[in-house]
Amino acid sequence: MRAEQSRGRRYPEPPHPYRSAYARDRDRIIHSRAFRRLEAKTQVFTTRYSDHFRNRLTHTLEVAQIARTVAAALGLNTELVEALALVHDIGHPPFGHAGERKLDELMRARGGSFNHNLHALRIVEQFEQRYLDFPGLNLTFEVREGIIKHSRDYSAAEFPQLAEYLLDLRPPLEAQLIDWVDEIAYNTADLDDALEAELLDLNLLCEEVPFFEEIHRKITTEHPAARQKLVFNETLRQVLNFFVSDLVFLTRARVQSSDISSVEGIRSYPIRLAGFSESIAGNNSELKRFLFKHIYDHPAIAEDRDRSVKCLEELFIYYLDGEGSMPVTYEELAQLEPRHVIVCDYIAGMTDQFLLRQHEHFGDAGHGESATPR
Repeated sequence: MRAEQSRGRRYPEPPHPYRSAYARDRDRIIHSRAFRRLEAKTQVFTTRYSDHFRNRLTHTLEVAQIARTVAAALGLNTELVEALALVHDIGHPPFGHAGERKLDELMRARGGSFNHNLHALRIVEQFEQRYLDFPGLNLTFEVREGIIKHSRDYSAAEFPQLAEYLLDLRPPLEAQLIDWVDEIAYNTADLDDALEAELLDLNLLCEEVPFFEEIHRKITTEHPAARQKLVFNETLRQVLNFFVSDLVFLTRARVQSSDISSVEGIRSYPIRLAGFSESIAGNNSELKRFLFKHIYDHPAIAEDRDRSVKCLEELFIYYLDGEGSMPVTYEELAQLEPRHVIVCDYIAGMTDQFLLRQHEHFGDAGHGESATPR
């Protein structure tokens, strides 16, 4: 996808003398408040275990690094890919996917819904206020399209508000890559963090994920006297390379066999062309099953997650029922839109610790203290 062929910005701007449109999008994303807040949003593990764990921000940087590598190997637009990687998680609420599920549940009970990709679009189009001439970040069409379409397709009948984003067509390859790279990044990183948290049974991992065991055994054989942690690190490095290489080679082969030579050909093709081969997709599924079974649902992780999500739910109800309980800006917005929508927007933008502090303050308010955010 060439920047000079972009469908442009919602509010026209003159071109920059030495930065492409996608480079400017990348820079606007990095300088946004929502991007900075990713540093204080949980990926999987909280700092209860270690200061070395990934958070949403470090995860995003890892996705961007891998995505640039894949894009360069395929001859794609690395600046567009980097912008899409950096923005792909910007709409996540506190407490990861568990927080997203709870917000969606609370909104559906009131006739709405919550989706982090759609919320990210609201952030970049409405909530970020940095410029004199337009609301939001005024990103290019392709970045806004990639925000919502990088991981799934949307029905035009079900989402009429997204009609401008060519819902009957596929996104460019640069956007198609992001979801696969995201999986590669978090699957390998979550194993690393789980070992750091002393929640990973390496023998069980080797038993239940044969391709991992094969790579690990080969490295152990080649380096019999090496420290176990270094052997594990090298195994993870090779696992990551294993998935990235397959993504590159399979995507290239699919495009070549489809005889596509333009972005419009990618858009109009019946299916998405980026992805893993069938056998490697099976390996990826094995790894994901292991992580869900033994890590994400581990009692120590579930305890933290459930307690935090309960605080989110209670804070949502408190703001919903208590006029004047949110900051003035949000209270004014609640006069123009349904209150539950504004409450959702406010909570979704919080960092984990800010939400927990607000929950503590609202608990104090129940004993006569002010509930106004401090």
